[in-house]
Amino acid sequence: MLQKEFMVTPEGLAKLEAELDDLRTARRQEVAERIQRAKEMGGTENNAEYDDAKDEQAFVEGRILTLESMLKQATVIPAEHQHGGTVNVGCTVTVRTQDSQSEKYTIVGRAEANPAQGKISNESPVGRALLGKKVGDQVSVAVPAGTIKMRILEIR
Repeated sequence: MLQKEFMVTPEGLAKLEAELDDLRTARRQEVAERIQRAKEMGGTENNAEYDDAKDEQAFVEGRILTLESMLKQATVIPAEHQHGGTVNVGCTVTVRTQDSQSEKYTIVGRAEANPAQGKISNESPVGRALLGKKVGDQVSVAVPAGTIKMRILEIR
């Protein structure tokens, strides 16, 4: 299966690498110890604690594989591309919506997206609509509730 590369900020890359390091070192060891304790307490047959530990081991190993794959395909956004006259991945954009509300979004790669923190993916409808635009530009975005219009007020 061909995976698609994704954009990531230097901070996002550091977080992914730190998570991978933690999983490979601390979490793997913790899970191995849980499995060993469960075996000693009651073998492997009909042992709920053993089964839970094996499930956690599968999750940890799966997450390690996912992160390794993501890191191989990550394209780090150069700092000079994060700022300037147009919206790029890594920029923070202030927009005014059609109902005169001011919203602030940081455009990030999908691995860093966290809408609750104002970090939206460059692959999201709003992120795609903002990319390449300049201060003063108006964009229309199709969302489940209809179409929203925004005017770009600031790019940092």
